[in-house]
Amino acid sequence: MYFVYRSHYAGSLSKAVRRLPDPTVLAWFRRGWAAEDPEAWVEEELGTDVYGLTSIFDAAREAGLPLPETTDELRESLHEHLYVEGDDDYIRLDDHSLRVRTDDDEVELAYFFFDDNAVAAAPERLAYLLHESWPLPHGIAASQSFVPDVPVTVATPAAKGKATTFAVFLTFLDGESLARQEPLAFPGVDLLGLARHLRDADVPDDTWPPELHVLRALIAPEDETIDPALERCNRWPGFNLNEEPWLAPVDHPKALELLDSPEFVDGRDPAKSLLRVDPHLAQFAMHCNESFGYQQWFLFDSTWAAAHPALANSLLRYSHHWDPLD
Repeated sequence: MYFVYRSHYAGSLSKAVRRLPDPTVLAWFRRGWAAEDPEAWVEEELGTDVYGLTSIFDAAREAGLPLPETTDELRESLHEHLYVEGDDDYIRLDDHSLRVRTDDDEVELAYFFFDDNAVAAAPERLAYLLHESWPLPHGIAASQSFVPDVPVTVATPAAKGKATTFAVFLTFLDGESLARQEPLAFPGVDLLGLARHLRDADVPDDTWPPELHVLRALIAPEDETIDPALERCNRWPGFNLNEEPWLAPVDHPKALELLDSPEFVDGRDPAKSLLRVDPHLAQFAMHCNESFGYQQWFLFDSTWAAAHPALANSLLRYSHHWDPLD
């Protein structure tokens, strides 16, 4: 069974993944039901302090809750005693998984338990969530055929190429930090041609997210690929947390002026960011600050996605859905 904590405090991909020995979600909760020190037990089991999770074990110990024998009994106890910031729909339990959404008054958080049956049944929903560490694999296959199984926002009119590039921006500005925006698509454009395509594109007034405005503004006239602009984005001061508005300059010279003397706050350190650009996949973990770690961008085209369809589809879903099984 797998546990995943989708948390901005958890490393370069903002998630922690742990393999557990239990066959089912019910079995794991039964094993910890009588833990003498629930906080220590949960942290030892999962490798991290999971916000609110110990509340069910505290209640079991303090109120003498009966050991659940079935998924329905566990569900009833969780809805009654598990602490979450949200309503009953933020606790979703079935025979093979538990999905929980909450927040700690700073950022939104989610955690998940999936047994092996759930993982085997839905790789196109879970592959990215279960991917443990930076970076994603970058290999490609001969086929370029890929059709996303989640909605995407078409950001520019279709170009003449056969590929499509997708953009997943997991940047956040404030406490609304999960599933912020639908992924973007650039039909007819592969990743190698994205810099030229964005530089020549007509900029819509209000449909592009600020990340895309900034990325376009930081593409130099001589840039043939997207990686120099991504390196400049790493030094963009408008991505400091709690800074409004995010500046969205319309021309490259003005953007460069703002990069000459950037001011970073709350311990943000561009030197700690991670950036890898391959011909069909760009992955960027931008250092945010010491508390909230990193924010991620992924740009990939259908050539990469065709080689990794489960990973690609699950990453697109991750961008706009907190619950991958929804």
